[in-house]
Amino acid sequence: MICQLVGTHPLKACAVRMKTDEKPTLKRGYHTLRRTASSRSKGAAMFSPFRTANGKPKTLAEVTWDDLPQLADLDEGFALEFKRSYNASVQKKIPKIIASFANSRGGWLVVGIADDDKSVCPIPKPNADFGQIIGELCRRHVSPIPHFDARFICDPANPLQGVLVMHVAEGNFPPYIANGIVEVREGSTSGPAQSSALVELYGKATKRRGEIAGFCQRSVYYPTADRFPSPQGSATGVPRSANPTPLFDLYLYRMSRHAAEAPARADVNEHVAAMRKVFTDRGMGCHVQHAHDSRIIRASALAGALDVHSAIELFGDESIKLTVPAVLLDGRELERANMRLRAAGLAVDDENRLIDARDTLRRVTRMATVLDKYVRERGIAWQQYAVAYELENMAGVMLWSDSPLYLDYVAKRGALFCGTTDCRSRIRYLDDGEHESFRARQFAGSHFFEACGLPLGSDDDEDNALVDALLSTSPQATLKE
Repeated sequence: MICQLVGTHPLKACAVRMKTDEKPTLKRGYHTLRRTASSRSKGAAMFSPFRTANGKPKTLAEVTWDDLPQLADLDEGFALEFKRSYNASVQKKIPKIIASFANSRGGWLVVGIADDDKSVCPIPKPNADFGQIIGELCRRHVSPIPHFDARFICDPANPLQGVLVMHVAEGNFPPYIANGIVEVREGSTSGPAQSSALVELYGKATKRRGEIAGFCQRSVYYPTADRFPSPQGSATGVPRSANPTPLFDLYLYRMSRHAAEAPARADVNEHVAAMRKVFTDRGMGCHVQHAHDSRIIRASALAGALDVHSAIELFGDESIKLTVPAVLLDGRELERANMRLRAAGLAVDDENRLIDARDTLRRVTRMATVLDKYVRERGIAWQQYAVAYELENMAGVMLWSDSPLYLDYVAKRGALFCGTTDCRSRIRYLDDGEHESFRARQFAGSHFFEACGLPLGSDDDEDNALVDALLSTSPQATLKE
């Protein structure tokens, strides 16, 4: 029995989805399983054996029982494989098939379709979740775990039987090894990779990591943070400002898409419309600026090229960059803050740079919340992204708050400031099982302030009291984003 093979093991390391027609809720394993982006994103270049009436490829989430007869016109091949039944022999082959698709260009496995005449041969619906069954097979036999979706489509005439359809994505970091062997597609079957193919697979993974690292740098222009072009004969540019604006950058690279999949203009417009809707729903205005390969969505229209606002850069594959300027104190505010810090016993001078902790937190978290709302609006799971953050012009910048608790804390323990030179964080892959509950808002707020010296995660009561005081925000506050 299938349920005996799987038992009650929890899923430990795969990102799969199981959805039955009569029970539309999503099952969850080790990775939090949400609707995939493919269920909502339009126009992505992909192979699908299923088509709409006008010939457009269907995603797995869009496939119905009535679409199965379309398979009668197709033969098994590089990206498509059929299995008549789900028996012990097929179960043994599934990890090999999934790994071979991931090592190649992705593909579809349909169980319950005869591979000779393509007739529908319904298989019994198991008591266990098919998503967990396949996930457990991969956990035991495939390393690393490739990304795939699994959906059991019930027979309308008999909901106790149906067809299992799986879509395996092209892997980002091959090779994927099944039972100690690197499997690749060879026509309509799978087979061990030759040495040249192994070199190619490792090269592909290296290239992919390079693409992600290359993406993780700010590309939106900020006049007080960027440099003039280098004068002729000079190796470096000239700083535009002696007091450059501190910036927090959040980079979210969408792993499930590839750069070659250039979106249609209609798709880009749809993405921008969704972003506008999020701003509107949150009571925020926005201004969209066209760029070469992206759209820049600012929290307000710019008065000129020297104006500074938070900005979201949205790319065609729905990768995202967020840049938020910190709120620097200046003028009389800076003078008063420096006086109070001196009164607390700190050695500060007039050149000291302070950022307002609460106002900056509101700004960072408000803009990051827009990203959370956007992916929810688009039906995208954060687990499809890689994330990194970067601090610019932050070295030595001090946190400031007029809270008596803060002033007492720094008087006893010293100033809180960014103690490192500007740098980018390591890249985190949100499908690694450690980020099931990822939210851009929490990630951005916590990492920004920890980098500025705020003692997050401490077991000290005074540290925690300070964190609670500084990370509290007032909903009545209004800020220029």
